[in-house]
Amino acid sequence: MKIAFVGKGGSGKTTLAALFARHLVAAGRPLLAVDADINQHLAVALGATAEQAAQLPPLGEALPRIKEYLRGDNPRIASADAMVKTTPPGSGSRLLRVAEENPIWASHVRPIGDVRLAVTGAFTESDLGVACYHSKVGAVELLLNHLADPPGEYVVVDMTAGADSFASGLFTRFDRTFLVCEPTLRSVGVYRQYAAYARDYGVALSVVGNKVEDDSDVDFLREHVGQDLLACLGRSPYVRRAERGAVGPLDELEPANRAVLDRLAEAVDATAQDWPTFTRQAHEFHRRNAAAWANERAGEDLTAQIDPDFVMGPSALSPTPV
Repeated sequence: MKIAFVGKGGSGKTTLAALFARHLVAAGRPLLAVDADINQHLAVALGATAEQAAQLPPLGEALPRIKEYLRGDNPRIASADAMVKTTPPGSGSRLLRVAEENPIWASHVRPIGDVRLAVTGAFTESDLGVACYHSKVGAVELLLNHLADPPGEYVVVDMTAGADSFASGLFTRFDRTFLVCEPTLRSVGVYRQYAAYARDYGVALSVVGNKVEDDSDVDFLREHVGQDLLACLGRSPYVRRAERGAVGPLDELEPANRAVLDRLAEAVDATAQDWPTFTRQAHEFHRRNAAAWANERAGEDLTAQIDPDFVMGPSALSPTPV
């Protein structure tokens, strides 16, 4: 199950993504966390020091190797150089599982406490003025396109703030999206923008209220987001300590807030994975990117990479994955 955390900058989405990832792992569920935010803070929210976080190997710098591995022996893809972030899997592609060993996880996934984490990597000095952040999250989009995760396996992705993820098809790669929303007009404004964009693509969107102090805050959120409001976290001394660098054991989280994490997990587990739609949307965004820029860059028609007979999902896995 692929899960995104989105919301206004400062809403607490990274903190909540970290709490939820730790909550799932504590329940014994196979999980991979991915930091796909332009501000790389998920490792620290999980308990790493700033020095440890800075040492994590960035996915964005390994894109050629990732492409070569995922390409496998797919006859529709001539070379890794011909792959772009939207290239969909087909017959012969290597598919991924959360709970497996493969060269990508071995080289770019590291444990932070009990949570396995991969990071896109932050902007470097050489990126300034010449690169957009989507050049880095392209690795995440490719990985999610090739991830054949069945129910019971989880990927938690901390996304960029606001509606920036709509600059690519990444927002359609998730089974459930949690939008973290404070009881403020600016925060619900981000919800309205996100919900309007997502509606046409059938994105399963739930709002999680955060920094809620009393019933008036709950009423405010319910007035503005309606039935999308799933649960609300109250102000948390545990979270405040964690944000100051003291990430304590999860059982120290206030019971009411821990119950919210249970509610999120229930919502994820109740979400049906729609692999035909996942595949169709991958093809749609690949065609868009091919027409907009990728064909010209590659010097070939990249829509030929689409395998019309291939449907992504666990059923597409070989009996003995490579």
